[in-house]
Amino acid sequence: MQQQILVAGGGIGGLSAALGAARAGWEVRLYERAGAFTEVGAGVQLGPNVVRRLQAWGLQGPLQAVAAFPQRLAVRSARSGAELASMRLGSHIIERYGAAYATIHRADLHGVLLAAVQPLPGVYLNVGHTVQQHAQEGSAVTLRLLRQRDGRVIEVEGDALVGADGLRSGTRAQLLGEAPTRVSGHLAYRAVVRQDALPAALRSQQVTAWLGPRLHVVHYPLRGGELLNVVAIRHGQAPADLDSWDHGANAAELEAALARTCTPLQDLVRAVPQAGSGWRLWPLADRPPVAGPHEMASGLVALLGDAAHPMRPYLAQGAGMAIEDAAELQRALAMDDLEVPLRLRRYALNRWQRNARVQERSRRNGVIFHARGPLRWGRDASLRLLGERILDVPWLYRGDGSSASSL
Repeated sequence: MQQQILVAGGGIGGLSAALGAARAGWEVRLYERAGAFTEVGAGVQLGPNVVRRLQAWGLQGPLQAVAAFPQRLAVRSARSGAELASMRLGSHIIERYGAAYATIHRADLHGVLLAAVQPLPGVYLNVGHTVQQHAQEGSAVTLRLLRQRDGRVIEVEGDALVGADGLRSGTRAQLLGEAPTRVSGHLAYRAVVRQDALPAALRSQQVTAWLGPRLHVVHYPLRGGELLNVVAIRHGQAPADLDSWDHGANAAELEAALARTCTPLQDLVRAVPQAGSGWRLWPLADRPPVAGPHEMASGLVALLGDAAHPMRPYLAQGAGMAIEDAAELQRALAMDDLEVPLRLRRYALNRWQRNARVQERSRRNGVIFHARGPLRWGRDASLRLLGERILDVPWLYRGDGSSASSL
């Protein structure tokens, strides 16, 4: 009899988990709280470690149709505008790591995964269902759900459960206990703008990071270069009334924060609202690095993506680690000679150390990106001296943690 896995959450992590589980031969029942499958946000960078996973799922063609593939990454000083270092992408990355470096709108990546999952036999996608709790008993796990269309509480049973329900995961809270997220003290302003609405001098087909004291800005192309994704991150506290915050105030607030940066960067930031795009504000939060496999799986329940290891965006690997998780989950679920709890433990053993390393490196990069004083001078000197050698990340781009485990 086909084994059945329940998935809580229908974002990038949840759809990746569903795709991996289906390819491992499991029936999948996914439950998403929202009334429709949609994805908000802006751009996502996908390193070759992630693109390889998507290729293995047969998604190279759909990815090629909606992503951009920059040829270069440049790091510049936000104060002077001078280029500090650069790294070749494009064919160089393909030759070095076997896959491209891609940039993609989060909604487009979500759409690629959804289109891959929907037609698969034995995959059932359910929207408008709020997960209330789960219970493990014997060889089954039961999920209690509130069905929003009629207010009924229903229960479904499966052989395993994957919590892919995001930063404030209810599955995680029940599995590991309630614990607040870690406030970073950093604010992210995100915007997506049509390139043809920008002055020609501000358009770009490469990844550029501008580093300044207590702030940085990153921009890169989306949708084959049609769009430009711009993210500015600065130190600061979020407004207490964020849910009702007037996001129209974000442009003036951000321009004030960048008052001491170079003219080209200020021109770009001012051009975003002029081109008809607004800045959206997100306070950044994470959790401490994963402390062991027990924080990613216990019994018949596993955690994946932000539910397991939310991270700061300074290594551009948040979505990537969720996709890697799903690929490893697929490998583990296909181990038919093992009991289900051992398969999930194998998944956790193979993933926790790599995720913890990426979480910690992401946090450390934030310190380096926003450095002041002697640390900033040392950073800039190192970038000028070492260039591509300091920007390349072989341990990240070559691996996916799949050979780490032992039972």
